[in-house]
Amino acid sequence: MDIEFEKLINLQKLDKEIADISAFLENIPSKIEEINKKIEASSQTIDLAKEKMAQNQKKRRDLEAEVKDIREQISKYNRQLNEVKTNREYSSLLKEIEEAKQKISDMEEEIISEMLLADDIEEEIKTASQKHSEAEEEFSKEKNALQQEKETFEAKKAKLNQEKEKLAPKIPSDQVNLYLKIYKKNSGIALSPVSEEFCSLCHMRIRPQVINELKGKEKIILCENCGRILYFVT
Repeated sequence: MDIEFEKLINLQKLDKEIADISAFLENIPSKIEEINKKIEASSQTIDLAKEKMAQNQKKRRDLEAEVKDIREQISKYNRQLNEVKTNREYSSLLKEIEEAKQKISDMEEEIISEMLLADDIEEEIKTASQKHSEAEEEFSKEKNALQQEKETFEAKKAKLNQEKEKLAPKIPSDQVNLYLKIYKKNSGIALSPVSEEFCSLCHMRIRPQVINELKGKEKIILCENCGRILYFVT
């Protein structure tokens, strides 16, 4: 019985294309997840800037509240000036008032510094938002391209599987079974062409007698080294 080398070679070609497409499709979810992480990282830059602004505003509110409390304390000291009976008490209150006023002055400078810092943070938020918007648009294009590739390759894989289903029954079952056994054992490559008296895959030298038998295409011969089905290339 003649060996259906051409059909087996086509079967291996189909299986390889299907395997390559499957590997590509399996990687798409991780690629999309990687894009999502980039989008999230870009968004976090905005969140960090906004958090910085929130801290800035809280600090200003706290300072302003403290300034208000000190002003009320100064008013209290001023009222007490009219009630003291000794110069010592009077001088002590004046000192407290001056220290309180100096503290207010220092705090007001700090408030101004925080206001200037707020302007910088506002610009930081604006810049981060713009970059995020641009990045999100770019990442969205990448995701859409991946989705389109996925659909294209899924359709191609389906077509290849249909071709395989039509081809397999045309090959004797014993040859198909042997092919599948070697295919699984040898990482998806079951056949190896003989080129210049060598197995193309493991580079084992093929004896002249074996080459003559391969030319006859009357029986399956396995490589003595890698165990693949050998076929002669003219």
